[in-house]
Amino acid sequence: MAVIQYIVDLGASVMLPIVIFIIGLLLRQGVGKSLRSGITIGIGFIGIGLVVDLLNQNLGPAAQSMADNFNLGLSVVDLGWPGTAPMAWASSMGLIAIPIAIAVNIIMILLRMTKVVNVDIWNIWHMAFTGAIVYVATGNFALGIVGVIVHAIIAYKLGDMFGQVTDKYFGLEGIAIPHGTSSYMGVFATPINDLLDRIPGINKINIDGEKIEQKMGPFGEPTIIGAILGFIIGLLAGYEVGQALQLAIQMAAVMVLMPMVVKLIMQGLLPISDAAKKMLDKRFSGSNFRIGLDPALLLGDSQVISASLLFVPLTIVIAALVPGNQVLPFGDLATIGFFVAMAVAIHKGNLFRTLISGSVIMFVTIWISNQMINVQTKLGQNVGLVDAGDRVSSLDQAGSPITYLLTKGLSVEMGIGFSIILVVYVFCFWYTFRKYKKQTLYVEDDQE
Repeated sequence: MAVIQYIVDLGASVMLPIVIFIIGLLLRQGVGKSLRSGITIGIGFIGIGLVVDLLNQNLGPAAQSMADNFNLGLSVVDLGWPGTAPMAWASSMGLIAIPIAIAVNIIMILLRMTKVVNVDIWNIWHMAFTGAIVYVATGNFALGIVGVIVHAIIAYKLGDMFGQVTDKYFGLEGIAIPHGTSSYMGVFATPINDLLDRIPGINKINIDGEKIEQKMGPFGEPTIIGAILGFIIGLLAGYEVGQALQLAIQMAAVMVLMPMVVKLIMQGLLPISDAAKKMLDKRFSGSNFRIGLDPALLLGDSQVISASLLFVPLTIVIAALVPGNQVLPFGDLATIGFFVAMAVAIHKGNLFRTLISGSVIMFVTIWISNQMINVQTKLGQNVGLVDAGDRVSSLDQAGSPITYLLTKGLSVEMGIGFSIILVVYVFCFWYTFRKYKKQTLYVEDDQE
């Protein structure tokens, strides 16, 4: 157990390279090739960490200043995933969640319930967090285990469901993104997209980066759009012109650097992914397995990055509009792209539609995270990461419908809000699953 905890503490930038190196050896790729793949992936994750730090250190304070300037009165700070993941790992579910999630994955593969082979051990923290919160809310350890298992089952099915999207829109053939906000919030975009298709006039509106660049020339390029958005956010934060210009260049840098570091991860992954798929396909004929990886891969798309920057100020506005909300979006603003990445793909890069479905996604996320303040605060205090008298929540995972429904359902706290979220989320999940089974979740334009 101590060894597992030590590896977990190393973080994704070390954990995933170790896993990939071992898998490479098992796939008979040789020490050299396996080592190169692992190190290249590690470099990519270090790069993502640097870009996220750039966002946290510069965009985060700007967002908080913007909220203060407009007197939003939101008193509970969103810790973000960097502050939430340690709670999951430090909890009683932290260590046992890894073998449980792996066992669930193996059983589902053997029963042909999923084609996802998950190698993203780090993001099992999402499942551990669900189990830990359920345990805190119910006081029943066994129910906490149930929370981990159910979350794992849903996550691997989400990886299957969005396979068409990761293949065709993101170009990540044979890859699954089963974990985190990208997948579990992506189901909201599917019925919204079909609804917008049925509204005359609205169904003709298409705003995407390529069209903007064609019409606006250099002013439509992702780097310039990032700079403009950064400058506007700086002004709304009350920055002086010089500070706003600095933020503009920093956000332009994000638009350039994020796709570059994601490309590194793909360079390291593809040889291992191809070898794993061939071996698994040979042993399980016709199964076409997918390798489950971190949603950070989705941030390599320029439309996702553009949507991320748009949703920084918009998420704060939404937080102010959610009835009774006390949560100030902060820690997760730097990675807000995770929440809307799959929606961007479902809408084929149409930023107009992404603004609509993304607003629904963030409204639901913030409302749920507000309901989870007490249990997350208690969890944080139990593991010694939250001081007495402080109150915390987070958008990533504490704002998850899966975690919320399991926590409230198993603790038998089912009010009107629970019923609404249950009906809406189950419908969106079922609707997305139905389109996945019909292979119509993502259809190329020339096939429509």
